[in-house]
Amino acid sequence: MARSPAVALAPGVYRIPTLGDYINSYAFVDDDGSVTLVDCGLKRAPAKIVSALASIGKHPRDVQRIVLTHAHFDHAGGASRMVDETAAVGVDVHADDAEYVRTGTRVPGDTVSTSGRIFARAPWGDFQATPVSAELADGQVLDVAGGLRILHTPGHTPGHISLLHPASGVLITGDSIFNMNSRMSWPTKVFCTSFRQNVETAHALGEVDYAIAAFTHGPEIRDNAREQVRGFLRRARA
Repeated sequence: MARSPAVALAPGVYRIPTLGDYINSYAFVDDDGSVTLVDCGLKRAPAKIVSALASIGKHPRDVQRIVLTHAHFDHAGGASRMVDETAAVGVDVHADDAEYVRTGTRVPGDTVSTSGRIFARAPWGDFQATPVSAELADGQVLDVAGGLRILHTPGHTPGHISLLHPASGVLITGDSIFNMNSRMSWPTKVFCTSFRQNVETAHALGEVDYAIAAFTHGPEIRDNAREQVRGFLRRARA
């Protein structure tokens, strides 16, 4: 049976796989029918996103807001095109990542290790410059489907955010924690601005309430999600 281009997590909340389960975007549908899109995947992801929107009866013009979890090419690569194709005038991103999005430049990597220093000099990772419509801050609650709370979880990038949607019980971890092949892990060190900070700030994800843990890399966890995430964090700390 063919896989659905949009995976329902809760009423009005969908995961959009843009490269299998390996890279995900998300859609929140409000009572008035408007859509908030979270992340835009790689440069070629918009076609998958538009197809997913169509599968839930939505058109790109229904997208009124686009939120980025952070300024990496696998999340912001399709952002410029999605802004062009939707009613969004730009993207919402944490203030500490905003300039990278405006200029389409890669965020500095972690240069603590030799591999990190080598990777930091690699000539790739930029993406198309994209207008920023709002700079977000920790604790801010967006007027999205009953309230979408910003959790600033820096380390993967300076302005990396996770997103909590209390109305549905969905937490989007962003890249703070991966769930590739349904196994939680930390993001690859060389992709982080500060891997140590990423580990420290991710513990905030064990301190909020949710029923479903959704990841930008990997499938969601629906059963005892918070306890599974807290268990991973405890083991990682130990």
